[in-house]
Amino acid sequence: MNANEIRKQIIEGIYAAKSGHPGGSLSIADIMSVLFFEEMNVDPKNPKDPNRDRFVLSKGHAAPALYAALALKGYFDVEDIKTLRKTESFLQGHPCLNKIPGVDMSTGSLGQGLSAANGMAICGKYDKKDYRVYVICGDGEIQEGQIWEAAMTSAHYKLDNLTLFVDINGLQIDGPTTEVMNVANVANKFDAFGWNTIEIDGHNDAEIRAAIAKAKAHKGQPTAIIAQTIKGKGVSFMENQLGFHGAAPNDEQYKMAIKELGGN
Repeated sequence: MNANEIRKQIIEGIYAAKSGHPGGSLSIADIMSVLFFEEMNVDPKNPKDPNRDRFVLSKGHAAPALYAALALKGYFDVEDIKTLRKTESFLQGHPCLNKIPGVDMSTGSLGQGLSAANGMAICGKYDKKDYRVYVICGDGEIQEGQIWEAAMTSAHYKLDNLTLFVDINGLQIDGPTTEVMNVANVANKFDAFGWNTIEIDGHNDAEIRAAIAKAKAHKGQPTAIIAQTIKGKGVSFMENQLGFHGAAPNDEQYKMAIKELGGN
C-alpha cells in the first residue's frame, strides 16, 4: 500500500468533517503503511484474534491516519472515512476500541498509550504468545511524565516484544517542540532508560522496514525507533506549517491536496 493512499483518505476525512488534525496524521502515513500492509499479523476478518499483533496510537488525535489504514486494510468501508467526527459516526475524533474494528486501545489523553502497550506486551510474555506490540507516540506527547514512567517499566520487564515509534515532526499545537519543551536528544533519553534505540528517516520505507527487523531480532530490551518526519508530509502547503496541526483544508486547499497526492 502506497502511503499516499493513506494520506488521501486522511484529507478526505478531515475535509468532510471540517475539523481534525492533518499535520500529525500525514507525518505517520509511511509508518502506518509499512506496519499495516507489510509487517503486522492482523486480519480484518478476525479483528479480535488472540494471536494478532497489537497496535496503539498513543497520539490519538492522529486518528485519521489509523482510520485510513484500517479502512484500506478492509476493516470497514473506505466511504465511512467521510463520516469522520459526525455525531452518528463510529469514527470519532479519537480512536475507541469499543466502536471501531481493528482498534486495540482507546486513546486521546496524551502520554498513556505506552503504558497500555506495556500491559499488552507483559500479557504476551506471561501467556507465552509470540505476538508483537507496536506503539506510535508524538514528540510533543513525550513531554508527558507518564511516558517516562512507562519507559522504565518497558525496560524493567525486558519487553523485547514491544516496539515504539516516536514521530519527531518538530511541531505541536503551541509551536516548535524545541521552544515549548525541548525533548532532545530523544534517542539518548531512551537509551539511558534501558531501551534499544534506532534512528531513521520516517518517510523512508526501506529504513522503516530495516528498523522493524532489527527490533524483532533484538532480545532483552524494548526498541524505540526514533523517526524524523515532516509534519503535513505529502501536501506542500501543509508541510512544517503549525497552522495545520489542527485545521481542516478549505475547498480550494482540499482540491490541491488531493491532486498533489495523486487523486482526482
